[in-house]
Amino acid sequence: MGVVAVTGGAGTLGRLLVLRLRAAGHEVRVLSRRPAAGTHRVDLATGEGLSAALDGATVVVHAATDRRLGRTDPEQTRRLLAAATHVEHLLYVSIVGIDDIPLGYYRRKLDCERQIGASGVPSTILRATQFHELVAGLLRAVERWPVAALPLDARFQTVAADEVAARLVDLVGAPPAGRAPDLGGPEVQTLSAMVAVWREQRGRPRRVFRLPMPGGLGRAFREGRNTCPDQADGRQTWAEFVGDLRSHDHG
Repeated sequence: MGVVAVTGGAGTLGRLLVLRLRAAGHEVRVLSRRPAAGTHRVDLATGEGLSAALDGATVVVHAATDRRLGRTDPEQTRRLLAAATHVEHLLYVSIVGIDDIPLGYYRRKLDCERQIGASGVPSTILRATQFHELVAGLLRAVERWPVAALPLDARFQTVAADEVAARLVDLVGAPPAGRAPDLGGPEVQTLSAMVAVWREQRGRPRRVFRLPMPGGLGRAFREGRNTCPDQADGRQTWAEFVGDLRSHDHG
């Protein structure tokens, strides 16, 4: 097997992906800005360390994103592509519905997809729905508030990050496909229903009310344009995820 380099290898998805790749017998390079977080210190914002980290790599999985809503993602992707002209396969992790939802972060992800497609580097783009972990992070942040205002009528089809990692491992071992089938969780539901499960198992937040999400952005999420019901291949439900989270929290 060749060498697989993973950008964002210390993130929510990246950590799970690295574990699965190593379990499958791949030699993995973990690219991270933080020296202790990976095997290779790489700063995609400047290109520092990138050429050395990719030297001899045959596959690159690009799972890194700027935490400031992807502000520098297009520049980072451009820098990565310039250094990855020799690789046999570049995989990019994207998001379902980004070409139909007016959100700046999504526009930047779409820019990255287009760059990759036009680069000439053999590639596969995998779009997934939002992770269970993303919504859980949001609800953890507000569960101690006396009142939480949330866009309760928004629709989601959340998927376990580990299931996305498993799909990526399959794609690493397959030829470049351009665009892989989207990957969504097993059910589409409103945030209201997801919050009800969270409150049932955790007791908080105590009070919730609907925060209107105006304009085209609100309409897109209410209509579920961020979902892919025909590709509901994920298995772990939101309720199962929250139950597992509670068991873990209580040790």
